[in-house]
Amino acid sequence: MKRSFSLCLLALACVGCSPIGPDYERPVLEIPANWKTLPGANPALWKTAEPSDGVPKDRWWTSFNDKTLNQLIERCLENNNTLQASLARLDQAIAQSQARGAAQFPVLSAAGIGSRTLTSANRPTTTYDSVNISTVQNDFRPLALMTYEIDWLGKIRRDVEASRNTAEQAAADTENVRLLLAAQVANSYFLLRQYDEEIRVLTTIVGLQDKMLSLIQKRYDLGAAGQTELSQQKALTQSSGAQLELLNNLRNLQENLLATLTATPAANFKLASGSLPQTLPAFPVSLPSNLLERRPDVAAAERAMAAANAQIGVAKAAFFPSLLIAPAFIGGDSNNITTLLSLPSLLWSIGLTATQTIFDAGRTSANYRFAQAGYAGTLANYRQSVLVAIQETQDSMSNIQQYSRALLKQDEAVTNLNRAIRISSIRYREGVDTAQTLALLQQNQLTAERIKWQMRGNQFLANVALVKALGGGWEGFKTPELETARGSNEQAWLTRGTE
Repeated sequence: MKRSFSLCLLALACVGCSPIGPDYERPVLEIPANWKTLPGANPALWKTAEPSDGVPKDRWWTSFNDKTLNQLIERCLENNNTLQASLARLDQAIAQSQARGAAQFPVLSAAGIGSRTLTSANRPTTTYDSVNISTVQNDFRPLALMTYEIDWLGKIRRDVEASRNTAEQAAADTENVRLLLAAQVANSYFLLRQYDEEIRVLTTIVGLQDKMLSLIQKRYDLGAAGQTELSQQKALTQSSGAQLELLNNLRNLQENLLATLTATPAANFKLASGSLPQTLPAFPVSLPSNLLERRPDVAAAERAMAAANAQIGVAKAAFFPSLLIAPAFIGGDSNNITTLLSLPSLLWSIGLTATQTIFDAGRTSANYRFAQAGYAGTLANYRQSVLVAIQETQDSMSNIQQYSRALLKQDEAVTNLNRAIRISSIRYREGVDTAQTLALLQQNQLTAERIKWQMRGNQFLANVALVKALGGGWEGFKTPELETARGSNEQAWLTRGTE
């Protein structure tokens, strides 16, 4: 019994040792202290983030103040099949981590044996001075069994560490899917509304061109206009009509995409014509270093790197012996069920098994190099994800600035054309300008207005890109799924799969 107790103490002492392999440390990256701003940047287009503000948590799209957009994104996040598949992968990762964590504890099982045996009187004799007789024997044997691998090097702990980091990676991936889907719905919706604005303008242009064509046709019939002028106006009218058809088709494609994103058959989805929102929100822009915490794709890359680091320890432990307490059991053995619980019927056994690989043709070394290369790959992916995050944010800020400048100039162009139309209208009433001159100015004004709506739509797309680049207001592992994956509460982690 003293020896058994010593074995238990040895097992506990070994488990308390530091696990084998390198301890994880997040690599230090070269992150700019602030964002690059363009000359003459307008600070009203975004604001510097403060500790008390930020993109609205989980509902950044509400900043656009568009009820239809809110409904579409909420329907997407509730029903989208891509997101449901990602959530299922998260549940798988958490369940797998729970299974890996169970390896830190003994496996207990119960067994029971009950038999009644008749021995043969003609069996071979063991001594020549006795005669075999036929007998009936009972055997009752209840047993409690235990197996336990002593984690003396920390291999199991490293494996659990890797699985939990993988679960956190899956949780961050799920958050990234949510962000990408919401951004995709917003992009598609704003494109559709931009097409609505363009369709209204182009429909008016086509109406003016039809009137102009009728006027030129009358002048041609009277001999006041030539065939060239008539053909040019017909070609212009037909070209605008073709553009209108293409715009309607582009709108239909965005409508079909929104249907798929919201898990609705495209044939059953219809969105009424509408307008772009009147105002653009000024989203807070945090420092570049905050992207490491606020972008779920960067967090996923970092967790993948942490998991790969833990796998190095698992691979390294394979070079050393493994210790297993097995077989270990306690129970009773009696030929009479009434005496099973008596002390003379007691039996038990405990043993320690050690196994060490002697020759495997280099497999263990190859696995170790594989784990090291895996970490190097995830480190490169992490660095690249940070660079891409910084680039996307910088690109979005640049686009917002440039589209704002371009839109101001286009607004001036529309204003000047409106002024020219007012002057031409007066001159037309006075008989100075022809109806054709006035119609041409009106057509140019509408064309300029259509370009303005295209720039306005680009502004909305750039703002969505900025929100996505900033992580959509995500603050790290704070949602219930991510808190569970983090494993901050061990009981919640172990019971996650039983809910």
